[in-house]
Amino acid sequence: MSDNGSVPFQSHYMPNTPAQRAVMLEALGLDSIDQLFEDIPSEHRSPSLNIPPPTSELELRAELEAMAGANRHTGAHASFLGAGVYNHFIPSMVKPLITRGEFLTSYTPYQAEASQGTLQVAYEFQTMVCSLMGMEVANDGMYEGASSLAEAALMACRVTGREEICVLNTVSPTYREVVETYALPQGLKVTTMDAVRPRLPEGAACLLTQYPNFYGYMEDLEAHKVAAQERDALLVVSTDPVAMGMFRPPGEFGADVVTGEGQAIGVPMSFGGPFIGLFATRKKYLRQMPGRIVGRTVDSEGKTGYVLTLQTREQHIRRERATSNICTSQALLALASAICAAALGKQGLRRVAELSYHKAHYAASLIGRVAGYSFPIRGTFFKEFVVKCPASPSVINERLLESGIIGGLDISHVMPDCMLLCVTEMNTRGQIEALAGALSEFSR
Repeated sequence: MSDNGSVPFQSHYMPNTPAQRAVMLEALGLDSIDQLFEDIPSEHRSPSLNIPPPTSELELRAELEAMAGANRHTGAHASFLGAGVYNHFIPSMVKPLITRGEFLTSYTPYQAEASQGTLQVAYEFQTMVCSLMGMEVANDGMYEGASSLAEAALMACRVTGREEICVLNTVSPTYREVVETYALPQGLKVTTMDAVRPRLPEGAACLLTQYPNFYGYMEDLEAHKVAAQERDALLVVSTDPVAMGMFRPPGEFGADVVTGEGQAIGVPMSFGGPFIGLFATRKKYLRQMPGRIVGRTVDSEGKTGYVLTLQTREQHIRRERATSNICTSQALLALASAICAAALGKQGLRRVAELSYHKAHYAASLIGRVAGYSFPIRGTFFKEFVVKCPASPSVINERLLESGIIGGLDISHVMPDCMLLCVTEMNTRGQIEALAGALSEFSR
C-alpha cells in the first residue's frame, strides 16, 4: 500500500525493472510512481469499470444482432449521401472470390517466388488504374484517397525540390486537412486558393485539384495545367474512378500525378473504411512514387513471372531516401476493385457512370422545379450537386429520415443553407421522385 492507502501503480506490460524505475524516480525527484499522477483527481485516476457479467455465445450473439438491427442502412432507406463514400453496384462474384482463404491472408509478398497469385493481382490492379487515369505507371495501392493525395503532394515537393503546396478550395475539406497533416512535420507550406483563376506563387511545387471536385462539378483541368506550367509546378489530380467511365481522364490533360479513392469500384461503404487509394504518375517520376510497384517478366524457362520491382520505403532502403513509410497492404481491397472492374468491363463501367450522371441530372431537374430551392454552382456535374435549401439542411434531413430517406451532406458551414446531394445508379426513379416530393414540403 502507498502512503495514502491506495494500491500502488503496477503494470505487467512495462519492461522497466524496479531498479530502473527507482533510478528514473530519483532523477525526477519523486518518491513513488503515484506522485506522477497526483494532478489527476483521485476519482478519475482509477475509475471503476461498469462491465456486465459474462454471457454465453448465444446471448452475446442475440445482443449484437439487436444492436445491429438498430442501424439504418441503404437496404431500408433511399440514400442520397456521398461526399467521398459512394453506394455503387458491386457484382455478386466479388465477395465469394475475395473471401477465399488464399486471398484473405494476402499481405506484403516478401517471398515473391511464393506469392505469384498476390503479385499478379497487384499487377492487374496497377494496369486497371493506369487505364482509368490515362497514366503510364501506378503502384499497387495506398491507404485511401485522402492520404494518396497527401503522398502525391510530398512527392511533388521531392521532384521539384520546393516546399509550397497549392491546393484549390474546391478540393474535399477532409482531403485538405490530411494534406496539411502530412505537410506540417515536413516543414512544408500549404496554400489554399480560389479554383476560378488560381495563380501559383513563385516556388510552388504543385497544384492540387479534384476532378470531379468535392461539390461534384468538373474542374477545367486544361486551365489548371497551364497555371501549374507557368510556375514549373506539377499538376496533381484527385479523381473519382467511376467518372472516368465517361469523362476524359486526367492524363489526357497533362496531369503529372493522379490519385483517387477506389472504394466506388468494388468496395462496400462499410461505415467509412477500410478503402483503397489509387496512385498513378508519369514514368519519369517512377522512382519518387510511394508504395510498391509490381512488374511482370519471364524466368529462365520463358514462363511469366511477377516480381516486386520497386518498394522504396523505409523498411527496404535508407530512411533518408525513402518515398514513404507506408508499411501495410490494401491487397484484399485492391483485389475487390480489380474483380469488380473486370466483371463490369469497359462498357459496364461506362454504363454505371452514365446512369449516375443522368439520374443525378434528373434529380436536379425535379428539385429545380420546387419553389425555394436553387443551385448556387453552375457547370457540368457528375453524380453530386449542391442545392440551396429554404430551411436548415439539418432540419430537412431529420424530416427526410422520418420518410425513409437519407438526405445529403449539410455543408452550411461552407455555403449557408446548402446541401450536397449524391445520386448513383443504385437510386431508382421512385426514390428520386420521393426525394423531390419530400423536399417540396419545405418550399416557400
